[in-house]
Amino acid sequence: MFSCRRGIGSFAAALILTLWVASPAAASPETLKRSVSNLLMAPLDILFGPYVGMRSVFVNVREIDDTTGVRVAYFLPGLGWNVGQQTFAGAFRLLSGALEFIPGLFLLPFEADIRPIYALAERQDGIVDIEFPFLYLKFGINYVDP
Repeated sequence: MFSCRRGIGSFAAALILTLWVASPAAASPETLKRSVSNLLMAPLDILFGPYVGMRSVFVNVREIDDTTGVRVAYFLPGLGWNVGQQTFAGAFRLLSGALEFIPGLFLLPFEADIRPIYALAERQDGIVDIEFPFLYLKFGINYVDP
């Protein structure tokens, strides 16, 4: 019986210490907002992946300062590579949104945020890029170009 009381006391002390250290000044929904945005926009990234990948190759072939032979030789492999990368990046965005969802729910009442698992979605430009207080409406992101 003594060890049970000790365990309950230790748990209560740890809980009080955790709540005291993580006491919120204001709620921060950033992790949940990013997670839900990634979950909702990732399928659109996958859908627009071929368009964004092809557009990237066309722009790079046109702007590259190289010979015509290199431009021609780069074109077809570049299409395959960029379209594959865009599609994979969209799928990875979906996975990162799923992985951040539960921590986002737990962090909602606290002024805390975790670093993004997949920051490219925040840093790169998209075809559509609008920020609302509750959602990032951003898709068609070019993940290949720096």
